[in-house]
Formats: sequence, structure tokens, C-alpha cells
Amino acid sequence: MLADQLRSGARTIGYWVLSDNPQAVERVAGVGYDYVCFDAQHGLLDYRALLNGLTALDARGTAGLVRVQDNQQFWIGQALDAGAAGVIIPMVNSADDARAAVAACRYPPTGRRSMGPVRAELRFPARPAEADAAVLCLPMIETAEGLEAVEEIAAVPGVDGLYIGPSDLRLGLGGAAPDDPAYDDVFDRALERVRAACASAGIIAGIHTPSGAVASRRFAEGFTWCSVASDLTHLEEAARSHLGDARG
Repeated sequence: MLADQLRSGARTIGYWVLSDNPQAVERVAGVGYDYVCFDAQHGLLDYRALLNGLTALDARGTAGLVRVQDNQQFWIGQALDAGAAGVIIPMVNSADDARAAVAACRYPPTGRRSMGPVRAELRFPARPAEADAAVLCLPMIETAEGLEAVEEIAAVPGVDGLYIGPSDLRLGLGGAAPDDPAYDDVFDRALERVRAACASAGIIAGIHTPSGAVASRRFAEGFTWCSVASDLTHLEEAARSHLGDARG
């Protein structure tokens, strides 16, 4: 189970999906990634696309995460009811934000998730306490406010790990662009602060990466789980490479 693997601190590698293409998801799932994450915040995905994508993953026995649209109970509950193994929650800026995310992921009396697992009951335990233990609550650290509160966010009971959004975090720290090299040192110190907060709280530290090479570097730095690139990025890169080869 993905929750057990991630919580154990074992190296975990995921793939990022932005487009509505369940057949492509099925193929990617066969490559060997530990999970596939569907981006409902910035991706081209509605609820039907999430449902079809998660179903395609099941055909391959691969776990699915969803980055939800917002830190709201409706979006979080909908993704979990569709069968996601966990949710990545954007723009978590305080311990109160983190507590709201946890409550949306857990059934009463621990939280306030509404009982209606529909498709999730095919993949996860039906009893509330067991279902709570089977899904992951993964707030994002991607703003200056979130970074300043990262120790308090990491310490919130029920938070399984923190996930860094590198583009927004660099911008939030003052960068002129998501890859502004002038902010490399500031950004690296921010990453270390998040890792340290996670280690102190006994939770996992994750980050999005643009390539497998960068993911390997992040693992060497102490991160335990990374998502790699995206389907649209790779499609464009492969198309450009083959066009270049054909043109000689």
C-alpha cells in the first residue's frame, strides 16, 4: 500500500499527469513508477477525467494521488471517494490550514470527511478508522507564509508529509521566475528548512522535480519521495527530439 511505503520513508518515485488520457496513464503505470499523481489544480482534468485515470491505474495495480483544486472539504472528499490513495493540498500557509486539510481527509470523530466512499470502498477498508489509516494527507509548502509556518504545519497530527511546489516557492521567496538562478541559495535554504521540519515531526518530505536527474539529486539531499516532470512535458520533448532527428 502506498501509504505504508511513503510513511516508512522508503524511496518513492511518482509521475505527474496533466491531461485527460486514461490510455496513456495505463501505459505510464506499466513503466514502474510507485504512483501517478493527477493534477486537478493546474491540469486539464475534471472529475470524470480523475475517475477514468484512477480506474486506468487500477488496471495496472498502481496507486494514484490527486493534487486537489483547493484546500476545501468538497475537493478533498471527492478525490478520496474516487479512489485516490491520498491528496496533495495546495497553498497550505498555516497550522490552521493544515488542520483543515487533515479534517477533510479523516472521518469522524477524528475529522469531518463525509461517509460515501462509492468507488473508494473497492480499494480501501470500509471501516472509518482503517480507511483513515490507508489514505495520505500531504499539504504543500509553496509560499513564504507556508515556509515561515513550516514547523507548526509539520507538527499537526494527521499530516503524513509535506510536498514542496518549487516554482511557486521560488516566486514566493522573491524570484523573478520559477527558475530564477539569483535565488538558488535562498531556495536551497528553504528546502533544507522543510526537510528539517519534516524530520523533527517524523513525517516525510517530498518535492516536485522537472526530470529524473533532478529527482535523483533531491533523493541524495534527503527527500524521500519525488514526482517527476509531467506527461505533457515529456510528449513535447519526445516530439521535438524526433522532429530534430528526422530533419537531420
